[in-house]
Amino acid sequence: MSKIRVLQVGLGPLGLKVAKFISERKGIDIVAAVDKNPSLIGQSLFELDPSLSSQVIIKKNIIEAIAQTQVDVAVLTTVSDMERITPQVIEILEQQIPIVSTCEELSYPWDCAPEHSASIDQVARDNQVAVVGTGVNPGFLMDALPIFLTSACQHVEKIKVRRYQNASFRRLPFQKKIGAGLSLKEFGNKKEEGVLRHVGLTESMQMIAKRMGWHLTKTEDIISPVIAKDPVSSNDLKVKKGDCAGVQQIGRAYINNTVKIELDFKAAIGEQESFDEITIVGSPNIQSRIEGGVNGDIATSAITINTIPRILEARPGLKTMMDIAPVSFF
Repeated sequence: MSKIRVLQVGLGPLGLKVAKFISERKGIDIVAAVDKNPSLIGQSLFELDPSLSSQVIIKKNIIEAIAQTQVDVAVLTTVSDMERITPQVIEILEQQIPIVSTCEELSYPWDCAPEHSASIDQVARDNQVAVVGTGVNPGFLMDALPIFLTSACQHVEKIKVRRYQNASFRRLPFQKKIGAGLSLKEFGNKKEEGVLRHVGLTESMQMIAKRMGWHLTKTEDIISPVIAKDPVSSNDLKVKKGDCAGVQQIGRAYINNTVKIELDFKAAIGEQESFDEITIVGSPNIQSRIEGGVNGDIATSAITINTIPRILEARPGLKTMMDIAPVSFF
């Protein structure tokens, strides 16, 4: 079997980690790369990291990147929202290239962004390729995995997922995204701006509900700061007592007045206990707990790569992780 040829779009901290992980795998290579950062254009991947290829030069757009090479799939690691990701996705699809993206809102965009979803789906179908948004969360821990666990149930009444993690070991952009190091006033301002939150909680609830056949009457997404009781720090940030060490975000999905889905996400520097826990109330009841939790930075990069073979064989269109064949390490 010939190697899978990858176009890497986006070389920020996550994109670079994905590229490094690809370099450690057999059967897959990055053959082209794109980033809009002027300081990166014209550099080789080797100049960003010595473990990467000196033959792949970063280009400013897709057309230049693939002008002299063939690619099988694009890995898109740029932004988190549908508004900005949609034109990027369409540009790639129009070159008849399937896509695996880490865009959180793309994991299940049908309810929150129906027009963007329909546009992407149509362009993908027209060009006979597939596109999917994935990651550790959304894309796995708080949606795809609990959905899969319900396969052993005769009845399901409620699904609850808790993901608690010590963010001290996560990359700096993630720590900033959860508000670590901010004062309570700064946290409140960023919360109002909508830039301080775990992106994808609502999408995860909608993915679960769709698969369960539940017609939700409302969803809520409640965001609150995790306040440092004592000074805490990571390699990159120091948090004073009384400031924000991170965020807790609770999503609930209702049918009338009954909570059918509850997703509890908590990430903070210095969080004492890390775990991922899924509780299914039904017949039978199921509880699954991963002690220590799943390392988000490693898992997001890995699941992105592991999804590539499945998107290459998927039918054309905009897909979710529940629409493609089960993903595994390869």
